[in-house]
Amino acid sequence: MLKIKNLHASINGNDILKGISLEVKAGEVHAIMGPNGAGKSTLASIIAGKEDYDVTDGEISLDGNDIMELSPEERAHKGVFLSFQYPVEIPGVSVTNFIKTSINESRKAQGLEEMPAKDMLKMIREKSDLLEIDRKFLSRSLNEGFSGGEKKRNEIFQMAMLEPKLAILDETDSGLDIDALRIVANGINKLKSKDNAVIVITHYQRLLDHIVPDFVHVLHDGKIVKSGTKELALELEEKGYDWLKNI
Repeated sequence: MLKIKNLHASINGNDILKGISLEVKAGEVHAIMGPNGAGKSTLASIIAGKEDYDVTDGEISLDGNDIMELSPEERAHKGVFLSFQYPVEIPGVSVTNFIKTSINESRKAQGLEEMPAKDMLKMIREKSDLLEIDRKFLSRSLNEGFSGGEKKRNEIFQMAMLEPKLAILDETDSGLDIDALRIVANGINKLKSKDNAVIVITHYQRLLDHIVPDFVHVLHDGKIVKSGTKELALELEEKGYDWLKNI
């Protein structure tokens, strides 16, 4: 599904990614871990098409198609979803209206008509029930006054509605208490399928107690220095990241 080959990127002349290669297949969950400044969020942003970075070398393809020249919106229409560490507030725009607009813009890009209102309502009900979301929540302005847990749950709801091929969750566990973490993780697990893939970016092993990855990759100084299974995350929890300097 996703193939990254020898990706190099910088910002303001500072090299951040120094030759990332990664392949993510449909049905897989990949966790990317590493210390602050390793390049984890940069990698997520570049896959999603954020234009703040200078990509100096490498390739990114989705389903065999080069996406390097596509805008963030075009990548989203192709099925790339990025959840943010710090979701923005949009006063005056309800969660439901935001979702309706997002879905219909995506359909328009694919040459489809807008989703009929009754089908949209049915889907909203099904997905909100799946994620244990009170429907009163959906009439609130997007992220305005939301707690950290509510913002993250709202993003998982957006992911459920948009049904992306590739979901990138950038530190979705940041700032969550135990209950909120469990609810968010359960939602992600319910949305996994053989047809989509998930990249989870996190500092901590605790999220991986709830979302079991097929592969764990350790990013350090802009490179993937080690890959393994969930056991690698447990090793990092025990040893920290300093030992990676010697790899």
